[in-house]
Amino acid sequence: MTIAIVVIVLAAAALLALAASRRLARVTVYEFERGLRYDRGRFTRLLDPGQYLIYRRRTAIRKVDVRPAYVSVPGQEVLSADGVTLRVSIAAEFEIVDPAVAVNGVEDYRASLYVTLQLALREIIGATAIDKLLEERTTLGPGLLERAAGRVREFGLELRSADVKDIMFPGDLKRTFAQVVAARKEGLAALERARGETAALRNLANAARMMEGNPALMQLRLLQQIGGASGNTIVLGLPGSTTPLPIREGRGPAPPELPPEPE
Repeated sequence: MTIAIVVIVLAAAALLALAASRRLARVTVYEFERGLRYDRGRFTRLLDPGQYLIYRRRTAIRKVDVRPAYVSVPGQEVLSADGVTLRVSIAAEFEIVDPAVAVNGVEDYRASLYVTLQLALREIIGATAIDKLLEERTTLGPGLLERAAGRVREFGLELRSADVKDIMFPGDLKRTFAQVVAARKEGLAALERARGETAALRNLANAARMMEGNPALMQLRLLQQIGGASGNTIVLGLPGSTTPLPIREGRGPAPPELPPEPE
C-alpha cells in the first residue's frame, strides 16, 4: 500500500513538472540585443543581455537589435529656392539608444526616421538657391544631421551621420554647367598662353638690350649659327648699327678681332 502511494505521488509530481515545463520558456538576449519584457501585455522593464525563464501565458519578451544600422533614402525630387527641380538621395547611420521608446513610442521607428530625413532635406534645399547650393554642397550633410538629430531623438534613436549621396540636375541645366566649366578652362588656357608669350617677349627685349650695349655679342651669336648650320647657303640679316663681318675669299667670314688684353 505504501509503495502504491509513493508511486502515485511521484507520478503526480512528474505530471505537474511536465505541465509547468510547458508553461515555462527560456529566452536568450544576446550581447547586441536588448529585451523588452511584457507581463499580460504591459511593458514592465528592459532586459540586458542574458538568459531568462518566463511563463508563456502571461509573459513575452521582444528583442531589439541595438547595433548601428543604415537607412537609405532614394532620389527625392526637391525644389530649390529659385525653382530648380533637383533629385537628391541620402544615406544615414543611426542606432537605437532607448529601445522602449523606439518600440513603444512610435509605430515604426525606421519609417519615422525616413520621413524626418526627407522633411529636413526639403527644408534645406527649399531655402537655398541653386548657385549657393553648388558652392556649399559639402555642407549639406552636416546641415541635414543638425536639423534631423533632435527630431529622431524623440523616437529613441541617435543619428550618427547623414550624407547626401547624389545630386542630379535636369538635362538642360547639366549642359549649361558643362558649358560654364568649358569656358572657364578655355579662359585659363588663354591666360597661360598670354603668360608664355609675355615671358618670351620679355626675354627677347632683354636680349635686344644686351646686344645694343655689346655689339660683339651679335657677332658671336652669328658665328654660333654659322658653325651649327649644315647647308651651303646662309642668309644673314644684320642691323644697321652692327659692324659688318670681314669676308675672306673661299673661307667664309673672318672671326672678329678681339680687343688687346690690358697690360
